[in-house]
Order: sequence, then C-alpha cells, then structure tokens
Amino acid sequence: MDLREDFFNYQAQTTAFASAFQVEKAIGSYIYGKGGKKYLDFVSGVSANTLGHSHPKILNAIEEQSRKYLHVMVYGEYVQEKPVALCKKLAEHTPDPLEVTYLVNSGAEAIEGALKLAKRYTGREEIISMINAYHGNTHGALSVSGNEFHKRAFRPLLPYIKFMRFNEVEDFTFITEKTACVITETIQGAAGFIVPEADYFVRLKKHCEAVGALLILDEIQPGFGRTGKLFAFEHFGMVPDILVMGKGMGGGLPIGAFMSSKKIMESLSHSPKLGHITTFGGNALIASAALATLQEVSESSLMMQISEKEKLFRKLLIHPKIREISGMGLMLGVNLGTAENTLNTAKICMDKGLIVFWQLYRNEYLRISPPLTLSEEEIWEGCKTLLEAIKES
Repeated sequence: MDLREDFFNYQAQTTAFASAFQVEKAIGSYIYGKGGKKYLDFVSGVSANTLGHSHPKILNAIEEQSRKYLHVMVYGEYVQEKPVALCKKLAEHTPDPLEVTYLVNSGAEAIEGALKLAKRYTGREEIISMINAYHGNTHGALSVSGNEFHKRAFRPLLPYIKFMRFNEVEDFTFITEKTACVITETIQGAAGFIVPEADYFVRLKKHCEAVGALLILDEIQPGFGRTGKLFAFEHFGMVPDILVMGKGMGGGLPIGAFMSSKKIMESLSHSPKLGHITTFGGNALIASAALATLQEVSESSLMMQISEKEKLFRKLLIHPKIREISGMGLMLGVNLGTAENTLNTAKICMDKGLIVFWQLYRNEYLRISPPLTLSEEEIWEGCKTLLEAIKES
C-alpha cells in the first residue's frame, strides 16, 4: 500500500489538509523528498532544528550516548552525565537568580510545570496571561493561551485565569496580591512575532515584584540563539523568575525545561514531595543532543551572525504585497495582507522547492524561522524564490 495512504489511514491527523510531503532525508538547510528533489527549509521544524538537519555534532552526541544506555530511571533519581552537564551549562549561560533546571519532554509540559511551580511557591491561585498568547495545547498550557477560537471546544479549562494586552502597561492593574504569576512569551509567536516595547518587561517585572507575583517568560520559540542572544529576554534588561524553554533546545529531538532559582524550585520537592513527575524528562540520549546544541550555539559565532542575517532578509524581501516584516533575528513574520495570499504563496513556494509556513493565529503572516546555520547564499536563494511565489500568488 502507498505510504501516503497509510499515513491518512493509520496516523492521527490534526487537520483535513495535511500536505503529506514524503521525506526521504534531511541535511543542513535542506529536506529531500522521495523523488530526490531538495527543498530549502525556512521553517526548521517550526523553530526546532536550531543547527539545521543532521548536524554532525548532534549525531555524534546521540551515537555516543546510544552505545552507553537509553532510559534507566524516572526523572530525578539517578545521576546521569549528560542531563547534569546540560543543566550546569544552562546555569553558566544564564544570569542570576536562574540556577537550576527541571528537564521535561516538551515545551507544553514545561509550561505546565512552570505554572504549578508558581502556584506552589506563592500559595496563590490566580494566573495572568496575555491576549493572543500561545503556550501549547495541553490543558494547562491551553488555559493560558489567549485565543478563544482554539480553546472553546475543550472547556472547561483551568479556573482563575485572566488576560491582559501585550505591550500595554495600563493593564498592569490586573496584577495584584492575588496573582500567583504572570506568564508571557518574550516575543508573541502565533500572533505574528510581536516584539515587546523597549522598557515593557522592565516595568512588568517591577510591578510583579511589588505585588509578590512571579514572572514566567516563555522562550520556547526564541530560545537557544534565535534572536542573537541565547534567550530573547537578554535584549530587554531584566531576568524572569521562571524561564521556560523547548523546541530548538534539542536540535531536532523532543525536550523542554523550566528554570528558576534554587529557592523557588525546591518548593516542588515537598508538601507534597514529587510536585512534578516525569518518566522520560532528562532522558540521557535527548539531553546529549541538547547539550551538543547548547555548546555549538554558545561557543561558536552563530549568534553573532543573526543580526546580519536578519538585515539581509529585510533588505531582500521588498514587494508591494508585503505590508510589513515583524519579529526579531531569525523569527520573522512576513505580512501578506490576507490568509489566502499567505496560503497560496506557501503552496507555490513548496512547488518551487522552498518550505515556508504561516502563523497559527494570524494566517496573514508567513513564518520565516530557518536554521541558525542558514548561509547568506541560502538566504538569497530562498528570498528569490519567495518573491517569485508572492508575485504569482
């Protein structure tokens, strides 16, 4: 039976219009189809393949660990070299008071753990999130996501959730002594890569401190170098109480984490003990890939190149149909005016050998989130194809 037919018959679908593109292999900035045609990847698995596809340092790390052991025990019981080294290196590359990391299986699980941690530490129940926020699709993560269309069918969700507007300091009045935490993406993703105002997070953090609420920053998309800093909050002059990461952290393998001070994190270890439990979180194989990714991003010149690559994208992507380019670094949203224009453009790009995608809430925005390893030549190549597709759409 044809593999595409098996795909639709036996693998659960999330939409009625999956592309069903058959992947043969993926190397560097390219994904190869079954017929051998190569496709330049401007999406990188939705910001997950930080170092592109099949990066040799990641493959070597996986192979080396696979020859030692895979899963041995649930999280937090045994000392395993790679997970410990990963957590230590994260502490070395983040400012105080971020000290300790809880490793989990995905960004959404990291959001769940972070919300539990904030409620447990503060003893409060209320959570403030942002309108148009996206934090994942598990029940807690969906509860603090700010698009009702995507939530309505799954209610009831978590209680005591309030929403305020991103970038609007007037809404700080929502945050009171009843608030356990404020959770926000550092750069709003599904809403079209919306960047905060220069002093927004400094003022938000001060307000949270004044009322005793914790600030959780979701860095699942911008984290691990995508904006030219290891984490995007480093651009904005403050440090969150709880930092959430995922996606690009694993260099193509599934992982997430939440990070905080030792004092805050210890509240999950008692009353009750095992405040968060995960079987496969901190898996040594995946931690080895994440460690290799972190080492390459932090020790190479990749992050220093991000600003110039962003400038090149903005220089090349000029067309009457492009209304604006939002975002920062290598997470850019190309506004084509309507969802129809975006979807048509994405389809034409695929036919021409370029992979692009669209934003979940704002379909008029075309997503550009390529591997950080993308070369300038590949940027020229992809932008040329994209402009041709825009013209034809």
